Amino acid sequence: MGAKLLRISEGKGERDAGPVAPEKLLAGQPQQLTEHFFTNAKENFFCGIWSSDEGKWTLTYSEDEFCYIIDGEAVITDADGHSERVVAGDAFCIPAGFEGTWETVGTVKKFYAIYEE
Repeated sequence: MGAKLLRISEGKGERDAGPVAPEKLLAGQPQQLTEHFFTNAKENFFCGIWSSDEGKWTLTYSEDEFCYIIDGEAVITDADGHSERVVAGDAFCIPAGFEGTWETVGTVKKFYAIYEE
């Protein structure tokens, strides 16, 4: 049997909800919802939809991540203090090795695709 096309449709993935890990938290009490849709056979590529309400936390990336902001706004700041505001319609990549912070302004929802060596 051949591989089949997998459509990403909100509300159809495996859901996981909870707070940002306390050791990463810098401000607020953000709650996250991840709706996972796909993991490849090597278990090193993943995609889904992630959302969060207001808060700020530290980031340390061992993976490469493509993001597309579906709704809302966030501010991503690197270890050197350079900040980027991302809003609905923005697409960007966060490379492995990135360290900094993520701040959700209000609420945000993104589509993610993650690759990890």
